[in-house]
Amino acid sequence: MKTPIGFLLSFLAGSLSVLTAYAKDWVVYEGQQGPGRGKHIVFLSGDEEYRSEEGLPMLAKILAIRHGFKCTVLFSINPADGTIDPNNTANIPGLDQLARADMVVMLWRFRELPDDQMKHFVEYLNSGKPIMGLRTATHAFAYQKNRNSAYVRFDWQSKEWPGGFGQQVLGETWVNHHGDHGKESTRGVINDAMKSHPILRGVEDIWGPTDVYGLAHLPKDVEVLVHGQVLAGMKPSDPPVGGTKNDPMMPVVWLRKYTGESGKTTQVVTTTMGASVDLESEGLRRLLVNACYWALGLADQIPGKSNVDYVGEYRPTYFGFGKFQRGVKPADHELRP
Repeated sequence: MKTPIGFLLSFLAGSLSVLTAYAKDWVVYEGQQGPGRGKHIVFLSGDEEYRSEEGLPMLAKILAIRHGFKCTVLFSINPADGTIDPNNTANIPGLDQLARADMVVMLWRFRELPDDQMKHFVEYLNSGKPIMGLRTATHAFAYQKNRNSAYVRFDWQSKEWPGGFGQQVLGETWVNHHGDHGKESTRGVINDAMKSHPILRGVEDIWGPTDVYGLAHLPKDVEVLVHGQVLAGMKPSDPPVGGTKNDPMMPVVWLRKYTGESGKTTQVVTTTMGASVDLESEGLRRLLVNACYWALGLADQIPGKSNVDYVGEYRPTYFGFGKFQRGVKPADHELRP
């Protein structure tokens, strides 16, 4: 028979094992030295096609190790085995950490989270703190099963809140592939009128193999930093396509403000680039790192050329459905001594 102390030790051991298992659903990179010390960025990965589960941890490592930010990365998790499963659209553990976030960087696609998870995202959205959306974040939500959810208006096809989260917050929902998907890549062309913006400091040579997205509802209040030139092939040396696709060019990076239900105003950065293979572009990585500085009120500390060297190896999986690396757990993304 156990003594009271024995029961207590057993209870504490069990509690610790639960907490340890729960913590392993995400990864945290503690900030080292740099201007970002004391600021916490939460990265939200979860898409079936563009390998956000690979690209966002890489970007988080750079911001933590090179610039001092604390970075937490959340993933779509298969609850049966704890592996990262971007095809699971209804489970992203750790969203309560948004209550302690200073900024969110997200690349979600067609998520349908249960209300007890989604509420944390909505509370953050109404906090007035900054948010940066990459690629498919314009169509982050698709409520197909639970049409009675309190958050169904976030759906990318919402009529109640036209265009849902993407259009209302980021500035656009899903429209179409403006470039020929998988055949025409994207050259980022800096808007000459915005070339002195702090986010563009030291940014050169933006290119990515994903195509330019079409836009139809971009609001008048946006400030376009970069346009997307459609190239005739999948190499950075390929020429621009002729005809109307580049006349005019679609925006691929822009800024705007969103005022939520709380009346607080959020600074929004959106780019329709951001696949894991797009992030091999040093210019794009620098733009995103600079954007985090700027959105967090640290524009005056953006270096002349931000260090965006990889922390460890980075060999991203090419985009496409069903191509994610199976059997990977969040702990596999931890930094090793």
